[in-house]
Amino acid sequence: MSENLSMSKAKNYSELVFFTGFALLICHELDAVAQSEWRLLPFLNQLADDLAYVVFVALHIPLFAILIWLVGHQSIHIRLRSQIGVDIFLIVHACLHWILSNHELYTFHSLLSEFLIFGGGAVGLFHMVILKRTRQNF
Repeated sequence: MSENLSMSKAKNYSELVFFTGFALLICHELDAVAQSEWRLLPFLNQLADDLAYVVFVALHIPLFAILIWLVGHQSIHIRLRSQIGVDIFLIVHACLHWILSNHELYTFHSLLSEFLIFGGGAVGLFHMVILKRTRQNF
């Protein structure tokens, strides 16, 4: 009985950590609009700012709808795999921002921007470690 309770607490903790990383990603995307991130993205950087802004925001609607559905899916297998996918994205995303940080159009230099980006990457990595340590299959 206490082992089941312990695993339940680990699962709840793991979920809290994951959704913290996911929230950092969502807030980064809010910041990305303020920073005109589309200027750094292939295809979108070819468009006028007014149009690129609309396309950038509009593309996030289906993206986040699908991600929210997947990371909260009732199937544990789909949910964990989706969460790991987001974790990996957070890590790779942080690395890409680090690589682009000297680009002339890169504007994510504020403490908030860096916290959202690199904090998200760190939380994604931490979540993967928790899953591995609690032996949750993914």
